[in-house]
Amino acid sequence: MDRLHHIALTVPDIAQALAWYRGQFEVETIYEDQTWAMLRFGNIDLALVSPGQHPPHIAIERPNAETFGPLKRHRDGTASVYVQDPFGNVIEVMQKNALTALA
Repeated sequence: MDRLHHIALTVPDIAQALAWYRGQFEVETIYEDQTWAMLRFGNIDLALVSPGQHPPHIAIERPNAETFGPLKRHRDGTASVYVQDPFGNVIEVMQKNALTALA
């Protein structure tokens, strides 16, 4: 079964969004810089991204993500490809175990 890895929301100010989510919910900060951040909830991660960095999307982890197109390695060590469903929604298909798969 595939796993929903994260949801990405576009926010105009990463620091302000982090402060709000940390103040409202019990979350763990996995990564943060000026252009994006990743928060961990108990059941899913939430990416906060600057406009133009990544589109709003959901990310699905698959062992054969490369069948959706060429994978791009990201600075956090993951690898993925962005596709659209038939309704225009952006889906990031992530390679499960990307660090070993693209080594």
